[in-house]
Parts: sequence; C-alpha cells; structure tokens
Amino acid sequence: MRRSRADHERGGEYPEQMSTASSTESSSTEPGSTEPGAPAAATTAEPSGTGAGRAPGRFGALVDRFAPALGAYAVVKATGLTVFLLLLSHTGDYLKKQPGRGGGANPWDVLGTWDGVWYQRIAENGYDPQLIPLRGFPLATYYENSAAFFPLYPWLMRLVGAVTGLGPYGSGIVVSVLASLVAVAGIFAIAERLGGFRAGVTAAVIWGLFPGSGVEWAVYSDSLFVALSAWACYCVMTRRWLTAGLLALVAGLNRPTAAALIAAVSIAALVALVRRTDGVARPLTAMLITPWGLIGYVAWVGWRMGDWGGYFKLQRGAWNRYFDGGASTLRTFMDVITGHWDFWQSNPVPDLIAIALLIALPGLLVLLWRARPPLVLWVYTALTIATALSSNQIFGNISRYLLPAFPLCIGLAFALRKVRLSSLVGLFAMPAIAAGWYAGYALFELGIP
Repeated sequence: MRRSRADHERGGEYPEQMSTASSTESSSTEPGSTEPGAPAAATTAEPSGTGAGRAPGRFGALVDRFAPALGAYAVVKATGLTVFLLLLSHTGDYLKKQPGRGGGANPWDVLGTWDGVWYQRIAENGYDPQLIPLRGFPLATYYENSAAFFPLYPWLMRLVGAVTGLGPYGSGIVVSVLASLVAVAGIFAIAERLGGFRAGVTAAVIWGLFPGSGVEWAVYSDSLFVALSAWACYCVMTRRWLTAGLLALVAGLNRPTAAALIAAVSIAALVALVRRTDGVARPLTAMLITPWGLIGYVAWVGWRMGDWGGYFKLQRGAWNRYFDGGASTLRTFMDVITGHWDFWQSNPVPDLIAIALLIALPGLLVLLWRARPPLVLWVYTALTIATALSSNQIFGNISRYLLPAFPLCIGLAFALRKVRLSSLVGLFAMPAIAAGWYAGYALFELGIP
C-alpha cells in the first residue's frame, strides 16, 4: 500500500530484517513511490513544499523525485569538465602526444583516448579475437587485442551511431553521459532509502566528485557499469529479484568486474531463499541467470581463439593484468610512500592520489557501516574493493577501479545528511573545481586511465 509523505516522515527505524539482502517492502511497490522504512532522521533532509507545483502523472512524480540529484550532479560534472578542458588548453601537452595516448587535435579528443580508442574500434569494426605471440618485451607475451574489452558498451555506441548518425567518439560520449545520469538516479534511490532525500542528492554529488570520476563523461564503460550495478542493488533491496538478476546478467557483458555484482545479487538471493521471505522461484531464478553474461562472453572469446583460457591469457600477456592476491598493490604502496618511482607504470601524481584514497578508504567503510546498508551493498562493496586491490595493475588507476564502489559515497552522504544546504554548497564548491584536475587531468594526461 502506498504511504503518504507524512507517513513516510513519521517512519521509525528500519525493521531488523532491513540489514539483510531481502529487506524491503513488497515487490509490488512502484519505483516512483515513497518507500516505507526510511529512518526518522531523514525528515530533516526533505525539501520544503515538495507537493506544491508537482507536475501531474507518473512522469511528473519521477521528475520531482530525481531532478534535484541529476541537476546537482550535472552542475559538478560540467564544472569539472570545464576545468579539465581549460587545463588541457593551458598546457597544450595533448598536442605533443600520440592520438589515442592522451593526445589529439582538440582538447576534448583526450576523452576518447586510451581505452576509448579500443571501444571506438570495436564499435566500428567488431571483434577478431586472437592470441598473437609477441617477443622481445619482458612484460608482454601477446599483442594487444580488442577481445579484452567487453561488448555491451560498444554495442550501445553502434546503436546510438545508427540512430543519430554520430561517429564512434560522439556516440561513446552520448552513451556515457546518459548512463551516468541513470547511475546517479540509482545511487540517489538507494541513498534516499537509507538516509532520506538530502542524503540521496549528496551521494549523487559525491560520486561525481570521486577520484577517477573523470571517466564518467568519457568514452569509457564505467558509467554504464555503475548504472547497471546501482539499479541491480536497488532491485534486490526492493525484492525485484528477476530484474536484479537480469541487470547482473547484462552487467556481465560490460566489464569482468561484474563478478562482484553477480556474487552480491546471488548471495542476497540465497539468503532470501533460505529464509523463504520471497518464496523460491524468483530468488532462485535470479541466482541462476546472473552469471551468464560474463561466462558467455569469456567462453565466446575462448572459443574464437581456440583456447578456453584465451581471455585470461590475453589480459595477462598483453596488458599485464592478473590476480596476485594484492602483492603488487602492497609493494607499490610502499614504493610510493617511500619515494621510489621505479616500478612498472609509475605515474607520480595519480599514484599519490591513489595513496590518498587508500588512506581514506577505512574511514569511508566506517561511514558506510554507520548507514546500516543491506547485505547486498556490503557484499558488492567488499568484493569491488577486493577486486581492485588484489590484482596486478597500474597503481594510479586505483581511483578509477574503485569508482564502481558507489556505496562508499552513500556512507559519506549519510554522515552529511543533516548538514545545512549552504554549508554543503560551500563544502563541495572547491572539489567541484578541483575535480577537473585530480579526476580528469591527472588521470588522462599525467597517468594512463
């Protein structure tokens, strides 16, 4: 049954089962409705006069609900992007770099470099998975191949290009920007559920300022992945098991790190199945369908290569990416803090930003714990962090690899939900400007995203 806003504001603490993956209202609740169980503290964050001037109908209700978060996010992203482009124009270094490697004819071309080049090639030409031996390089045994990049994002680029007539670069930017807005809506919905309206808007802004957020509006697949992950977690929280399972399946076609989301949805479904809170069919079906996007693509690459382990051989042999239990992360951490810059892919500024984020990480986890998130968010966050830190990789990219861990933003937003609006604006003003440097310029021009 739909509750009025007054009832929502009088709501007490979450029932005890809200700490589990299956904690929520019945699956019949509509996405645009006011959910029950919001903490009483959220009432201080509700905007005044919410009912006045509301556009009629379901669409108007959705606009009324999500527009503040989307608008605030767009402002901080536009500010950061402007600063990023101004820095590029100021130095002109992009003119001295190779196209595709931080260079281009125009400042905005930088947003389509590095991984963006591969996605554009796939959108134009498709895949040709191969393992071609490479000799004479100590850290590379195979030539780079586009099969290392998952297909969902370039598929959408090709679709947008066919509809709009845009080229691969323009299509990639359109997909990323739209996906980032969907991601922000999902982050807002989850944070609003845990801490109220103010927490939801604040979480959206924090995700737009997060180190590594420079790829959100670039030809990168990160925004699309976070959009799928956030809404999959929200669907688990609201017991929409089939939708959550399908979103996890589709996310498996976008990035290999979807393994964290697949595990989170599956474990949440298993808990619901054991407790019989939602019957058997829906959580069981969600568990069964989640992994097949990821498994299917890796298997297809292996089949095309004639080697079932081909995808992993390509990742290790061409990009030097492989699981090492966190040994390289720890070793590089010690090298950076002691001033040794002779490790593989040393990029001092992004490396120091990664150090700052790692130092802040325990505090962000404590803030998330204080928000009392459901199990699905805990599992997803823990596995995302573990995946980012337990693999051999470019150390300076940790800020980008942790960008999908959006619940960290929710924990911080929960802690700030009672701060006055004027104070929040002042608090985020400088990071909105600085993000153009630490999340944009440092990532694309001083490092390798």
